[in-house]
Amino acid sequence: MTTTLAKPDIDPEPKGTLEQVLLGVFVVVPFLALLAAVPLAWGWGLGWHDVVITVFFYFLSGFGVTVGFHRLFTHGSFKAKPALRVALAIAGSLSLEMGVLDWVATHRRHHKYSDRAGDPHSPWRFGSDWKALAKGLAYAHVGWLFDKERTSVEKFCPDLQADPAIRAVHKRFELLMAVSLFTPALIGGLWSMSWHGALTAFFWGSLVRIALLHHVTWSINSICHTFGDEAFEVRDKSRNVWWLAILSMGESWHNLHHSDPTCARHGALKGQVDPSARVIWIFEKLGWVHDVRWPDPARLAAKRLSTPRA
Repeated sequence: MTTTLAKPDIDPEPKGTLEQVLLGVFVVVPFLALLAAVPLAWGWGLGWHDVVITVFFYFLSGFGVTVGFHRLFTHGSFKAKPALRVALAIAGSLSLEMGVLDWVATHRRHHKYSDRAGDPHSPWRFGSDWKALAKGLAYAHVGWLFDKERTSVEKFCPDLQADPAIRAVHKRFELLMAVSLFTPALIGGLWSMSWHGALTAFFWGSLVRIALLHHVTWSINSICHTFGDEAFEVRDKSRNVWWLAILSMGESWHNLHHSDPTCARHGALKGQVDPSARVIWIFEKLGWVHDVRWPDPARLAAKRLSTPRA
């Protein structure tokens, strides 16, 4: 009888030095731009062209992550037509967070071990006293990215590996990084017919936009597993953080998501704004997606806490 060995969680090939250096550049440089944004806007200028370009690319790449990478590819909250699947994979890649396969593999591993040993970015990995939690928050927010271990794509997303179109998008992640960085500058330059317009669009639409989206996304890993309220029963520390709802496009309603991961709407209670769920609803009305796993009242009631916990 043949014994099938379980595939390891970690890819045997760790991240290389060059990859670590480039990661540092893409984390630090946009963050410095974010820090410089306010004084530069005050003394140098922020035109309405820059605002339009920045907002457009923020939500294009952001919905690519929340609707595409997360709710479609990671959890199968709905099914999409092939062209939309590819479009969402491309849009998510423009966030410069990870290639689609690496992003999905990492997030599926996070759900498998959420806030336990094996979770790639739990803020509770060092303990629960204030020093350990402060260290854990920093690690969950950005420190984990510099860990040399790489989550195994082969183990966690063989379904996407078997999809030639999604695999092709993943292989072109470096090209899509260039598109994400330089397209705002191209648009800004052509719109204003000036090098100054190209430069300000690059600053706001590329560097500031990428930094803001990164830190909002990472806040789901750190803040939303530490602070906030709990309305549904979960086995981990996932919480709801209302003030992140718009910028995170509904991802900060994190408690229900961990209680019912395949649900297409994370903000299912009254007053919980979930822009990503609205985008999925629009796609459904257009006939681009189907089999959407909308919240089931009976299922929600079964998981709902009688008294919400802060």
